Amino acid sequence: DLVSSYIWRGFYQTGASFQPTLSLGVGNFSLTAWGATDFQGANSTSAAAAKEIDLTAAYTFGSAGPTLSVASLWWAGQGAGDYFNFKSHETAHHFEAGLAYTLPIEKFPLSITWNFMFAGQDKDENGNQNYSSYVELNYPFSIKSVDLNATCGFLPYEAGSGVYGVPNSGFAVTNLALKATKDIKVTDRFAIPVFAQAIWNPRMEDAHLVFGITLKP
Repeated sequence: DLVSSYIWRGFYQTGASFQPTLSLGVGNFSLTAWGATDFQGANSTSAAAAKEIDLTAAYTFGSAGPTLSVASLWWAGQGAGDYFNFKSHETAHHFEAGLAYTLPIEKFPLSITWNFMFAGQDKDENGNQNYSSYVELNYPFSIKSVDLNATCGFLPYEAGSGVYGVPNSGFAVTNLALKATKDIKVTDRFAIPVFAQAIWNPRMEDAHLVFGITLKP
């Protein structure tokens, strides 16, 4: 993807970014590498330049069962180095488990995902694990030839200082979004999916409008 800005779970991360994905699936098991680099990072070795690499292993139970995932999230920045340091109080990785499920109802395909940081850099000022969590509901639908997706994401409980930077928040809605995607036909055999997404973060009193293009082989 090429996006006008990178918004993560309702929180602004950086400006215009490249976001490549590499994935492999065998049966119900998948491995995915996802990355993000802003335009500054594409031509810089400064740690101030945004750079993220996420590695995820996932397994889906049955043909329509829940999906369990484990991920390493790393966004220390371009030139930060130390990627292979996994010591509990030194690592820049955030280790997260996720459980996702889509209702098996054709006319109501609501999905829910619970992500839970169980290890890594997500620690409070005393060095204790925050166990920060994020829950997201997604509902896809279509109007004429436009694919739409409505999102509601929230922090279910207080996350300390946490990775989200919302101290003493308790329950907090951070991501209300509506995304519209449409294929732009280039030739009879080639089309480019483009999307626009309006995002509101009620907890931070913030809002974003993102435009993106998806390139697929």
